[in-house]
Amino acid sequence: MSVLLLTEEEVQRLLTMDMALEAVELGLRKMGLDEAHNVPRARVQTDHSMMHTMAAAAKSLGFMGVKTYVTSRKGPTRFQLSLYDGKTGALLCLMHADYLGQMRTGAASGVATNLMARPDASEVGVYGSGKQARTQLEAVCRVRRVRQVHVFSPNEERRRQFAEEMSAKCQTEVEPTARPERAAENKDVIITATTSREPVLFGHWLAQGTHINAVGSNYISKAELDVEVFRRCGNVVVDSKEQARLEAGDFQQPLEEGVLHWTDVHELGQVVVGRYPGRKQPQDITLFKSLGIAVEDVAVAARVYARAQAENVGRSIDW
Repeated sequence: MSVLLLTEEEVQRLLTMDMALEAVELGLRKMGLDEAHNVPRARVQTDHSMMHTMAAAAKSLGFMGVKTYVTSRKGPTRFQLSLYDGKTGALLCLMHADYLGQMRTGAASGVATNLMARPDASEVGVYGSGKQARTQLEAVCRVRRVRQVHVFSPNEERRRQFAEEMSAKCQTEVEPTARPERAAENKDVIITATTSREPVLFGHWLAQGTHINAVGSNYISKAELDVEVFRRCGNVVVDSKEQARLEAGDFQQPLEEGVLHWTDVHELGQVVVGRYPGRKQPQDITLFKSLGIAVEDVAVAARVYARAQAENVGRSIDW
């Protein structure tokens, strides 16, 4: 049996944001139609490192897959995805999956923005200046005509570099700001993609009609949003309620205070298939809490694999 190997550089060459947006929406549609089996992230650890695993399969998608990555204070995080044939169970491809994960997370917020933000949304605020913040903004700019962006990051040089790079990439005006509230005031879309354990976005900063993509926290002990954000939200959506129960640290205090109830939280796949509205009124504040789920990874990996085969990229090994 032959297995295709794809390096990180090859995945970057093959994968575009348009591909990721289409693939992620398809994966979420399968979730919304109850045609996918998504296993939430599980973690095991030693004294020095932690391994994270997540898996998914979907009817008619044709593939199954598992993503594994290891975090350690002593080295870089390494991501791998194993893609399997959905009918025969054969291993088809092993690919590096760091960039793939960044793109699928950005694409999920792009899908959410397309369904939940106002159609005329043009002003964007970004909290964070790392890799995830970049793909978040890129995806939002693919689904809305963004006129201006303000980015806040505690590091002045990093936010300046982010603004310069993303202005060119997104062909729009991205300005760094030293005032965190400036990235929220009068914004149509707000992205939080930080490593903060404490809130960086506060509800009293929000304008009516804002849509929020909250991405950074995927540990129960971390929260980027304060309780007032949830008090003002008219619609709260996640990519997976099962995974959110395990990882959505942003939800913990609102749930404890009775500001948020699980019965009011819907999945993005259900919005994709029309079971729930993304937005009811133009003045509503809406929130997509992204955890990053395996069905998104597998759907994107399937597209990368197909393109690699079509363009003869990668190398095959006997397995």
